[in-house]
Amino acid sequence: MPELNPIFRAALEIQSFCERNRWRFCLIGGVAVQRWGEPRLTVDVDLTLLTGFGQEEGFVDRLLREFAGRRPDSREFALQSRVLLLQSSRGIPLDVALGAIPFEERTIERASRYDFGQGCSLTTCSAEDLIVHKCFAGRDKDWMDVDGILIRCKRQLNLSLIREELAPLLALKNAGEDMSKLESKIARFL
Repeated sequence: MPELNPIFRAALEIQSFCERNRWRFCLIGGVAVQRWGEPRLTVDVDLTLLTGFGQEEGFVDRLLREFAGRRPDSREFALQSRVLLLQSSRGIPLDVALGAIPFEERTIERASRYDFGQGCSLTTCSAEDLIVHKCFAGRDKDWMDVDGILIRCKRQLNLSLIREELAPLLALKNAGEDMSKLESKIARFL
């Protein structure tokens, strides 16, 4: 049997740690795109970990005892930016978002396991929540991922849920034009 993809191995490593600690989490980003969209090369593992507000230090400290930080000030950076930059035992970047807002909690509640093969079963966000994450990030590669998810998932998507979750997030960053961009993609691909 061929060796497991290094990204999936790293995802299993951080997922196993979260499960041992009984933490609520889900994988987002490129690993979730492998499930829901057009598979593409990804060089890191993105995970949302539900920490809430005020308890972040305990989560960050436990993670830093298990995984190496990618910055000398990883702890301070995480507590300020809400993203802990780690690496797996084999050096794969792990980006852990310290989740606290209701959307992040609902994303984790809607997450489900998916068998990627070779004994690799990972908990990823839903296709709808992945679209919301990608539209909010709004980089060119994120919009390409949105295209792939729309094409692959087609009419299985709950468009009302996407709109309901995305609108208030875009309003926070005054990016209402991104909702129009999503609507034009929906019209084009669905």
